[in-house]
Amino acid sequence: MDAKRVKQILSSSADIEVQYNGVSVWIDQLNEDGRTATVHLRGPLEERSTVEIHELQEI
Repeated sequence: MDAKRVKQILSSSADIEVQYNGVSVWIDQLNEDGRTATVHLRGPLEERSTVEIHELQEI
């Protein structure tokens, strides 16, 4: 995924499924470097991680 698509997903009101390493995640923000994003798992856990956006996959 690229930074432009991450921004589109963040501004969308639709529920767009995104996966990181085969696990569904929510994108919280695109980080200032434009190469990483902060995400957290869908579900009850609120653990956040910083990941490379090229590793995110839209489903």
